Amino acid sequence: MVRFLVNGETVTVPEERKLIDVLRTDLGLKSVKDGCSEGACGTCTVLIDGKAVKACVQKAARMEGKSVMTVEGLSDREKEVFVYAFGEAGAVQCGFCIPGMVICAKALIDENPDPTREEAAFAVRGNVCRCTGYKKIIDAILLAARLFREDV
Repeated sequence: MVRFLVNGETVTVPEERKLIDVLRTDLGLKSVKDGCSEGACGTCTVLIDGKAVKACVQKAARMEGKSVMTVEGLSDREKEVFVYAFGEAGAVQCGFCIPGMVICAKALIDENPDPTREEAAFAVRGNVCRCTGYKKIIDAILLAARLFREDV
């Protein structure tokens, strides 16, 4: 068995489980999507100790003592800002990729509160969006960063 934190709560799970299965099936965290099962699309992206990581290729055994955060674990303020920014920028269509994009945006903004357009694009390089396109998503990330900086 392995113990780690998920959104601030301690969980204990069998080591052989895939992280995505623990998050979605055991814990019911539906923001973590399984788009490819091989780490190519980014829809399963979570933060592990503050770093954006794809949950579909991680074994629970590697999580011992770590902290995992999903979109459900964001603060109310963070949720409010990301919902507003992505909506205002028109960065949502089908919405399937958005939780992974938001997690990557959070990782970027936590590290660099004033990212450039290039840095925002680099942050979501491992996330596939087939509907919206990246211009609007990058606009949303930059808007969110500004709102966090200005504490609006």
